[in-house]
Amino acid sequence: MNLLFGIIPTPTPLKSQSRVYDLKTRLDWGEPALTIVDVRDRDEFNLCHIMGAVSLPTEGLVGLALVNFELSRDLYIYSDADEDTTAAAEKLRQVGFRNVSELQGGLPAWKAMGYQIESGKSIGY
Repeated sequence: MNLLFGIIPTPTPLKSQSRVYDLKTRLDWGEPALTIVDVRDRDEFNLCHIMGAVSLPTEGLVGLALVNFELSRDLYIYSDADEDTTAAAEKLRQVGFRNVSELQGGLPAWKAMGYQIESGKSIGY
């Protein structure tokens, strides 16, 4: 809190497309009200994924998302390819999710920045 001006700084609002830096900044901010969703297949996820991400492969994405998340939840969607990310995000928007952001560059961009990843684990829904 900025005591001089009485202003509480906040991270930038969720956009339909985010850079990996935007997500990392929000994570560093310590704001837990978001979910990082990896839409690649489970085997790829188990090899390597963004730290804290959950695995919701494209095939079952909508059903699992509807069961596990509120429609107002902030969701950051990623894959290895922007086309896959965009398609998955659109599916979620079409069923009523309001706060969906496509992580541009996906896992390759995240790794290129040297941000934390997990590997060799089975994490997901």
